[in-house]
Amino acid sequence: MRLLLAEDEKDLSKALITILKHNHYSVDAVYNGRDALDYLETELYDGVIMDIMMPGMDGISVLKHIRDAGNPVPVLL
Repeated sequence: MRLLLAEDEKDLSKALITILKHNHYSVDAVYNGRDALDYLETELYDGVIMDIMMPGMDGISVLKHIRDAGNPVPVLL
């Protein structure tokens, strides 16, 4: 399963990546909302774990953009 992790706290992100990879997930990590949106517009993911408060663009705005574009990927905020 391929996941996108969008979390601006790098220590937390690193810990989550370790846990997810240990459980056999493929994880791409980004650290701001703008990068999250770019990845979601160009790559296919089975799910997204996204922080709400990120630099560049908040998680709610990213979610609104991808839903408006018709992307139905499951998102955990």
